[in-house]
Amino acid sequence: MKANRKNNFYGDNKAQVGIGTLIIFIAMVLVAAVAAAVLIQTSGTLQQKAQSTGKQATQEVSSNLMIKSIEGVRAKDSATSMAGDISLLKLKVGLNVGSSAVDVNQVVISITDGTTTNNLIYASNDKTYGNAMSNFSTSASAATNLLYLLNQTQSSPGVNAKYYFTVDKIRDEDGSFSQGKPVMNTGDLATFYVSTVSGGATSYDYIGTTSVDGTQKDSGLDIGPRTAVDIVITPESGATTIANFVTPSSYGTKETVILYP
Repeated sequence: MKANRKNNFYGDNKAQVGIGTLIIFIAMVLVAAVAAAVLIQTSGTLQQKAQSTGKQATQEVSSNLMIKSIEGVRAKDSATSMAGDISLLKLKVGLNVGSSAVDVNQVVISITDGTTTNNLIYASNDKTYGNAMSNFSTSASAATNLLYLLNQTQSSPGVNAKYYFTVDKIRDEDGSFSQGKPVMNTGDLATFYVSTVSGGATSYDYIGTTSVDGTQKDSGLDIGPRTAVDIVITPESGATTIANFVTPSSYGTKETVILYP
């Protein structure tokens, strides 16, 4: 019997299979954890970028200046002796509903009469052309700075009227607007002054209520009757504002002419 007895040895490999399964399971958990961490980080980054893009898009759409009206003023010596062209544009400007604050110091006004184009910056801006407008003072009145716009020049960049504009506030309930820091908020209203003195109108004594005594400088623009004028106002951020108009066929005896709308 013993001779015929067979000793059978069975290999017990269940434990090895269990350990292999455990290793694979742990590896899957680690891979899933890494993937989850990457997804969470990526989604967080995308969320931040989406919020930033949405904020910028909203600002670009809602933040813009609105031109309420444009008046043209002719230089004069008297009520019967006036220039044949417009010597000063008065743009009444406000903000669109829901607009963010606009720093006028960073606004650029491009104006063309079809022949000449002037790119104008605010008088206290000393970055774009390397100098602020000559004789401009943050402590001076808007009327004084307007006079300097009309009759002053400097070696660089040149005639003030060709490179700068000035502003005077009409409504500023929160006191955010000054000659040195012209910030417009919703509800504010201001007048933007753009010199358009032509070469033939530099000898008159008055432009509006401003006494220039024949010292005004040629702006290079010539806004006579039947002239197509294009104005583009570009803020630091937000949509551009465009005003296109054709001057009347005759100014008649009017010193102030409504040009837009």
